[in-house]
Amino acid sequence: MQVRNLSKAFGGVRAVDDISFDLAAGELLALIGPNGAGKSTTFNMVGGQLPATTGSVRLDGHELVGMRP
Repeated sequence: MQVRNLSKAFGGVRAVDDISFDLAAGELLALIGPNGAGKSTTFNMVGGQLPATTGSVRLDGHELVGMRP
């Protein structure tokens, strides 16, 4: 999975700002931070429950942003 330049804005507030990472098959990745840092928002965008404002999520070369969960 490749996540590139993923951002989410709620009005004028940027909950997630330009996050990028790669995740290989079988690899574990931790996303840590304080309350309100955008962790849940990031997972919700990657999983398709929340639309991203900008950026892309790709799995095996297929774009996932905009697809239904």
